[in-house]
Amino acid sequence: MDSTSDDGVFLGVDGGGTKTAFALVLADGTVAATALAPSCYYLGQSIDLVRDVLGAGVDAVCADAGTTPDLITHAFVALPGYGEVSADLTTLDAIPGEVLGHPRYGCDNDMVAGWAGSLGAVDGVNVIAGTGSMAYGEHDGRRLRVGGWGELFDDEGSAYWIAVRGLAAFAKMSDGRLPTGPLRERLAGHLRLAADLDLVDVVLNRWQGDRARIAALARVVTEAAEDGDTACREILRDAGHALAGLVTSTIAHLDYGADEVVPVSWSGGVFSNEAVRTAFREHLADAPVDLRDPLLPPVLGAALHAARLAGRPLRPEAVTRLRAHAPTVFPGGSDE
Repeated sequence: MDSTSDDGVFLGVDGGGTKTAFALVLADGTVAATALAPSCYYLGQSIDLVRDVLGAGVDAVCADAGTTPDLITHAFVALPGYGEVSADLTTLDAIPGEVLGHPRYGCDNDMVAGWAGSLGAVDGVNVIAGTGSMAYGEHDGRRLRVGGWGELFDDEGSAYWIAVRGLAAFAKMSDGRLPTGPLRERLAGHLRLAADLDLVDVVLNRWQGDRARIAALARVVTEAAEDGDTACREILRDAGHALAGLVTSTIAHLDYGADEVVPVSWSGGVFSNEAVRTAFREHLADAPVDLRDPLLPPVLGAALHAARLAGRPLRPEAVTRLRAHAPTVFPGGSDE
């Protein structure tokens, strides 16, 4: 890669609940390099985790592209948990500068990368459903976040939310409070439980309630639903409806006119499930929305946004080329 090109080199970073994705994009829409690193979700851990993950990821993606951080024209770093602890903002805003060695970057919540990727950074609403969930929208300069209050009492429709309801269904099936379905055998086999009650030992004792490991169990719920498990099918339907609710609430508070049709898209691994997408669409069938398949994964959205922040937005033909690269760049995004 010609890192000295005047055309520009833009770094997108999409932090998620399970991993962090990095992509270097040239002004002509070529993806020069990508890299993956562990999650930079620092809440409940040291904020130094963010510095460590960004440092490793930037080194890796630059090495792959044959460039150095100082030659990056602009970067956008999307971080999970950003904005949720006011006292941390100054530190979080400074970390990318320490890693890159220059001030040419922006930093915000990972919801912005999801929006920029899914809608191409135009006014509208994007709903994210990965490990956690939230919606983010923009309209005439206004920006709004809805949801994303954390797994303990919110994040409806997320992988964690689906998994916890699957765990509850397993417990009820074991007790006879719910008819036994395919979930019981699938989850017991997946976790290698010698007895159903060993679920308590695995999730609470061995895993210590680890957020990412629990969220990963959403896959078991979706597999059981595909096997015909009634309880799991209901969980996925409820997830789609909950995610649609985030959209309608966001639209209502962004002051869209009654005659305006709002572009709406989505990002995050939960939306890879057809049952969730179907329920999501059904719940929005009568709403004034234009449902659009995501244009780009969040990590490329972050790079697209970096170019905009630099005052050098990618041309339409460059975005078209970027879309052509998208299927091979972390399909499904950086998160669960």
